[in-house]
Amino acid sequence: MTPPTALQLFEALDATWPAARVIDAGPWRLREGQGGGQRVSSTTRTRSCTESDLETAIAGMQAIDQLPLFMIRADDADLDALLERQGYAVSDPTAIYYVSAADIARDYPRTTSIPAWPPLAIQREIWAEGGVGNARLAIMERVAAPKTSLLIRIEDTPAATVFLAGNGPITMLHALDVQSANRRRSVGEVALRSAAKWALDHGCHWLALAVTKANDAANALYQKLGMTLATTYHYRTAPIGGL
Repeated sequence: MTPPTALQLFEALDATWPAARVIDAGPWRLREGQGGGQRVSSTTRTRSCTESDLETAIAGMQAIDQLPLFMIRADDADLDALLERQGYAVSDPTAIYYVSAADIARDYPRTTSIPAWPPLAIQREIWAEGGVGNARLAIMERVAAPKTSLLIRIEDTPAATVFLAGNGPITMLHALDVQSANRRRSVGEVALRSAAKWALDHGCHWLALAVTKANDAANALYQKLGMTLATTYHYRTAPIGGL
């Protein structure tokens, strides 16, 4: 099976963590996030653009009451340089990893890894502790692809939760949160291996995810499990007081 390309991974991100609305305007794709975070509120370019095209993007984002925010991918070096000259700051450099689901999948007892849709109340509590509130739960609700959440339990105690959704051969993992009291107990590994098993059960060959480069613990876990760094992206945010 051919590994997923960067384009396929970005398409899977959009499908499994969708914006409330997508607007195509000139060379731009604008996303209306309704408070769901940067990824669903960012603008990406769909073809080459010039400095004058920036006004189209800025006006479009302001029209939906969002501050100008651009997602910069690996092939956007010229746009990145243009935004830097305009005073836009770099935010949240992020890596996208993937792995063959068959390579890491493990079938844990039902009492350890519990699929649930809609999510259980305890999962909502764990997410809330990690900063995943109603706006991000709404993103999960609007996913049209096959999806589930997993509650991970350790020693009969709820320890973590994660959201999964499939897009073609790729299952994307989102919103992995481990309760603070259960960190450094291999809970994240159980979640990843359980997610890979769900992926296989739903016809997906690959498990993928996005993580900020600053999250050292998560990056170390994904590398330990043999995940491949596929591509990276970051955001450019509008200069304060500049618009």
